[in-house]
Amino acid sequence: MRTIFGQIPGKPPEFWAPRRIALPAAPAYKTPMKSRTHALIVAAGRGTRAGGPLPKQWQRLAGRPVLEHTLDAFRRHPGIEAIWLVLHKDDFSRAAHLSGVHLVEGGATRAESVRAGLEAMQQEAPDLVLIHDVARPLVSPAVIDAVLEALARSPGAAPALPVTDALWRGEGARVTGTEARDGLFRAQTPQGFRYPEILAAHRAHPGGAADDVEVARAAGLEVAITPGEEANLKITLPGDFARAERLMEAPMRIEVRTGLGYDVHAFAPGTHVTLCGIEIEHMAALLGHSDADVGMHALTDALYGALAEGDIGRHFPPSDPKWRGAASDIFLRHAAGLVRERGWEIANCDVTLICEAPRIGPHAPAMQARLAEIMGVEAGRVSVKATTSERLGFTGRGEGIAAQAIATLTRA
Repeated sequence: MRTIFGQIPGKPPEFWAPRRIALPAAPAYKTPMKSRTHALIVAAGRGTRAGGPLPKQWQRLAGRPVLEHTLDAFRRHPGIEAIWLVLHKDDFSRAAHLSGVHLVEGGATRAESVRAGLEAMQQEAPDLVLIHDVARPLVSPAVIDAVLEALARSPGAAPALPVTDALWRGEGARVTGTEARDGLFRAQTPQGFRYPEILAAHRAHPGGAADDVEVARAAGLEVAITPGEEANLKITLPGDFARAERLMEAPMRIEVRTGLGYDVHAFAPGTHVTLCGIEIEHMAALLGHSDADVGMHALTDALYGALAEGDIGRHFPPSDPKWRGAASDIFLRHAAGLVRERGWEIANCDVTLICEAPRIGPHAPAMQARLAEIMGVEAGRVSVKATTSERLGFTGRGEGIAAQAIATLTRA
């Protein structure tokens, strides 16, 4: 479900004045075994240096907006529980198709946007937060893993690359001096922190920081350096799009899995049916232990099948009375969560409802949107359609509804 937050209300001048703060105690910095980690993607900038008719995060990279590549990198990572996307107020309409992402309105500067995201995140208060620039769409699982591992020993961690080129000072086109490069690094993102401490640090900072490491260090937080990657480039100038696409074309082994699902429910006395999460008026209901959503059951089994995880009955036994009358989105959400935990991505899924009535066509777009929302994927990855059995068999006689589903998962 998407949540939209407004910009942080204005504060009196003294609020932003530098001051000493008492940070939450974390003497050992030992990360819990099951830390709740959220990603905060900063995407409120205008990116004018990149050229083009749109802000760089909305420009196409290998056929898709830069922003979607970046979101996918964190959606695929099994350690990320939720994603918060900070946008410019003018970009919310462009983000209408996104699902499974919390949207937050950003501020006039990067620091203000990060602060807005951290404040909005308070309602869920994760243990750890990874703050990432949307313009780094090629961040790898290895870079993210290294930051998370370092947070077990330090309150902050960020990837970087050591400076290897000679450094000059210049004036116009003339060299005026040289600088030592020893101990210098090129900073990257995601920059990871314990959530309570980075929130406190941003609240205390007067503003104007180049990144979140600067904010953290101003509050006295230690930040560990983790390995960065040359491929984790930041798209800044027009030529960076072509460079990123060349890197994306490098050979990569992609695993693909496919699962099939099939379900049937008979009609029973009632006034409506629930299909793919949408309630439709009808002369009968569907009979089942849960809400008998035949379409969602078939799709859930397709996801479980692709993971070799059996079917709904294995995870939610019908013999257990607590699942009587349960909404089927519980089952589908669980299956989609397992997909992410195992490092897979839902590439596509297709549901076919087989019945003489009710009419499915008018409701198909709403069904598509609802399934996408539950699974946390774009609606364009979900298909819902219907067919009849030409009045043959139990569906043709109007005795019930059947559904078939197929789901395709991918993993790099």
